[in-house]
Amino acid sequence: MPSELIRLAQRFRTADLVDAMGRQHKHRAHILDLVSPTPGRILFGPAVTISYFPSCDAALDPDQYNFARLFYEAIGDDGSGKVLVLASNGYENTSMGGGTKMSRAQNHGLAGVLTDGRLRDFDELATYDAAIYCSGQATRWGGDSITPFQANVPVVLQGVGIMPGSFVFADSSGAVVVPEHQVDDVFAEAQRVQEEDASAMGNILGEDPMTASGDH
Repeated sequence: MPSELIRLAQRFRTADLVDAMGRQHKHRAHILDLVSPTPGRILFGPAVTISYFPSCDAALDPDQYNFARLFYEAIGDDGSGKVLVLASNGYENTSMGGGTKMSRAQNHGLAGVLTDGRLRDFDELATYDAAIYCSGQATRWGGDSITPFQANVPVVLQGVGIMPGSFVFADSSGAVVVPEHQVDDVFAEAQRVQEEDASAMGNILGEDPMTASGDH
């Protein structure tokens, strides 16, 4: 991923990109109510995915359906700068993993992790370089409830479709998903959003309370 794209991402907030996406698409692109062990960090990069499925040892051989194998299938030859997206498929209050499993994201230079499920070991996760966003903290292991099932397939988080290769951006206010081939256009539109907001703030500062009108 070009370093200039990474630097540009640091200039935006999720709201800027959601507004920019809304000008080009009608579909939902934002994910809310996320928490992070390091909420000040920005998560940005192309998505690789793991989709989870209800656990069943009789149907899903643990030697095949496990986090380690699916992780390496998802990231391919080089995980640098990628965002691992874990889809709970309805198990938002279940642990998707913790410090031990997610250390692979640290070891392989991923930009971070996004999941609609919970994660354990926030204190440990906070020591990693990766930016991590999830639905909340967990204490109980979730392996008896859900199992990693498929790698690099389209997934859905909070009604938002995420294709492998789509760009994921997240900060303390939420996340947004941008189609891979449109990231440059969406960033350009987000810059215009920021400029328009700055102009509106200047107008508000000088407005006459007796004549003020509009949405701002």
